[in-house]
Amino acid sequence: MICETPEEFVTALPRAGAIAGLDLGTKTIGVAVSDGLRQVASPLTVIRRTKFTADAGALLELATGRALVGLVLGLPRNMDGSEGPRAQSTRAFARNLSRLTDLPITFWDERLSTVAAERALLENDTSRKRRAEVVDQVAAGYILQGLLDRLRYLG
Repeated sequence: MICETPEEFVTALPRAGAIAGLDLGTKTIGVAVSDGLRQVASPLTVIRRTKFTADAGALLELATGRALVGLVLGLPRNMDGSEGPRAQSTRAFARNLSRLTDLPITFWDERLSTVAAERALLENDTSRKRRAEVVDQVAAGYILQGLLDRLRYLG
């Protein structure tokens, strides 16, 4: 089920349970997960993209293994708020994924999440090599934390 708003998403979720945040790139999918009470997002891993079936399989395996109750995908809007080809691609990925799972799926504006992730990694003196390895999962953490903060006001 795809929920277009945080309000729809929160009503589709059980009262407790972890949520995954996804930073969907062309080569990788950054993954972060929340705690069961949905207070804190933690970067988890990066999935190397190959084709949709394999990408979805890896995500759903992770969702099952961690007993996730929902997914939030970063929606790459343009700086003026409009949606371009990357946002359309993210929405298509969500539609295809929703056919394979009953988990509620929603979107969160990801503008500047990668910039914030890079800045945080630089402030922590993370090496260039390590930044390249973890930036997507840290960006997913920013996406997920934004949604968690919003859900706190709705719940």
